Amino acid sequence: MTTPLAGITVLDFGQIFQGPYATMLMAKAGADVIKIEPPGGEPLRRRVVALGGDTTLPMAMLNANKRAVTLNLKSETGKDLLKQMVARADVLLENFSPGTLDGLGVGYDVLKEINPRLVYATGTGFGISGPDRDNLAMDFTIQAASGIMSVTGDPAGPPMKAGPTLVDFMGGIHLYAAVTTALLQRTATGQGQLVEVAMQEAVYPTLASSYDYHVRTGKVPPRAGNRQAGLSSAPYNAFQTKDGWVAVHVVTEGHWQNLLRAMGRPDLLDDPRFNTNEARTANMDATEALVTAWTLGLNKMEVVAAAKRYKIPVAAVRNAVEVMNDPHMHERGMLERIDHPSLGEIIVPNSPLRLHGSDRVAPIPSPKLGQHNVEVYGRWLGQDVDALTRAGVI
Repeated sequence: MTTPLAGITVLDFGQIFQGPYATMLMAKAGADVIKIEPPGGEPLRRRVVALGGDTTLPMAMLNANKRAVTLNLKSETGKDLLKQMVARADVLLENFSPGTLDGLGVGYDVLKEINPRLVYATGTGFGISGPDRDNLAMDFTIQAASGIMSVTGDPAGPPMKAGPTLVDFMGGIHLYAAVTTALLQRTATGQGQLVEVAMQEAVYPTLASSYDYHVRTGKVPPRAGNRQAGLSSAPYNAFQTKDGWVAVHVVTEGHWQNLLRAMGRPDLLDDPRFNTNEARTANMDATEALVTAWTLGLNKMEVVAAAKRYKIPVAAVRNAVEVMNDPHMHERGMLERIDHPSLGEIIVPNSPLRLHGSDRVAPIPSPKLGQHNVEVYGRWLGQDVDALTRAGVI
């Protein structure tokens, strides 16, 4: 196969979402990713086992196309095995609390002496330096600390988090970018390096409009619900239909004129209350009432069909089940149905990175805990796997 990361070996200490997503992208780009977990499994897997299960859809999604081994890094033999793997690897990625592997005696300063070409990637909440370095970080708390929650929610209500785990996955995307950038630099220098991504820093640019609002007005950016704070477009909101909701975002005057035609209201084209964005913004309630009167008479897909005919930026507000079965993403191969040994038929995502001219890696179900211990420790490193198991090393 011709894949971008063919021949690259990744030691994956990723856990929960951030690290595993970065290494899933690497696996889908052709890297040999070896997921390394403590004998009881990484936290997300331990949570599943505690509930009497084997795996979950997130585990299956984020750990596809990887090999899985167990390793006790609190044992000297375990540390020695890691060093043997590092000598043969290209990348080590972890998203532990800052300094975790340093505290075990196998941090970057030790491992780079074994393999100077190693790219060591660490993902944290706030970074590996600075006064907030050791603050505990989860997606929810970073949404709070980063300002995301302050601008999310109804103006009269409390701050709200975004529904998806956006911060973890944005951190994972940036980790992938950091690793591949370092690998590119290594082709020129021959040297690996330490790369880090702080989730707080990864999501900072997402509040660009809020920062702009403050620069222009000197005020703290407000929560605006589904409306747009500051220099707003109108209409810009979610509108109810007979069977759900649609999101409408009018950007240009052409969009507004087409929306009036779609609504059967060309008589309002020259109405001074609505014929400019400034006028519609000043008459926001009347503008939205006009759109709502139209959408309430239709099903959401009828609104979408009309918007498509008239070239208006509109989308149905879909639930997770609708998105999982999206014909468009299935036709493009972004979503695939696979037969998972623990979950049966499931839908898993492919990599969203499309590199035309490179082969796409076929989906391989996520491995069970320690599934490849014999393959990695026995065949790759030449170790006595039974002895390692008896000693509690793996």
